[in-house]
Amino acid sequence: MNDASLAIDQVHQGDCLELLARVPAGSVHLAFADPPFNIGYDYDTYDDSRPANDYLEWSKKWMSEVVRVLRPDGALWLAIGDEYAAELKVMATRELGLTCRSWVVWYYTFGVNCKNKFSRSHAHIFHFVRDSKKYTFNADAIRVPSARELVYGDKRANPQGRLPDDTWILRPQDLPEGFSADEDTWYFPRVCGTFKERSGWHGCQMPEQLLGRIIRASSNPDEIVLDPFGGSGTTLAVAKKLGRKYLGCELSGAYATRISERLARTKSGDPLNGAAEPLKSAPATKAGRRLEDRQKTFFPHFRVK
Repeated sequence: MNDASLAIDQVHQGDCLELLARVPAGSVHLAFADPPFNIGYDYDTYDDSRPANDYLEWSKKWMSEVVRVLRPDGALWLAIGDEYAAELKVMATRELGLTCRSWVVWYYTFGVNCKNKFSRSHAHIFHFVRDSKKYTFNADAIRVPSARELVYGDKRANPQGRLPDDTWILRPQDLPEGFSADEDTWYFPRVCGTFKERSGWHGCQMPEQLLGRIIRASSNPDEIVLDPFGGSGTTLAVAKKLGRKYLGCELSGAYATRISERLARTKSGDPLNGAAEPLKSAPATKAGRRLEDRQKTFFPHFRVK
């Protein structure tokens, strides 16, 4: 990278459009973006209540910059809520030329409790690639336990597990045979205030294990992972733990400082926080019970190995 380029392995404070303009074209292997959803969230420096057309125009600008900096075999993973998921998917594929490889639904517990509609407990995560035939997908790095192993405890189960695939799923706690993570509806608990993983200063924190699955699947060690909306710094921290190079942008000066502090405490090779397989083990809370205890109560016939 030249002198005007952004230094890697750090977060940069400022507007992502201005910062991304300093990233060389075709230099990034993987981008993960969890932008503001335009639902009125109270950020310290960003207006999350824009007119729809303004929000969509801004979205196209930053997405275009991300596409520009991606390598020809690069990927963009985009997390977004219901309100603009359809528009941004069409924008990415019809206007920006990306191919959507997967439309993942992230199911989480501790969703927003609603009174006049079904309570929301999911977000959309799109997996886009620049080249529909040439892109990184490390299948063996993201295998999950099969139903044969997880539900039935069958010793004939492949110890390497299986790849996630397409399905609809009910709430895990409502399934008599438990929840299987081998689908494109991913179950990771949202990082709530009582979780040890919680940073304590950002309200929209992604689980490290969720980012771990994405980064392992779509990048290799020493490759560059970009996050244009640094937030709580989870993407960058996980990238560092997994031996990737990282590059982050964050509008808020306060958030950028906290991200830098988090990265300073993080070392390559550190284990990811949270449960890799939420049904086998659940993240401890300060005063909560683990999932095994709840299953003994509600599903006494279901055995967690």
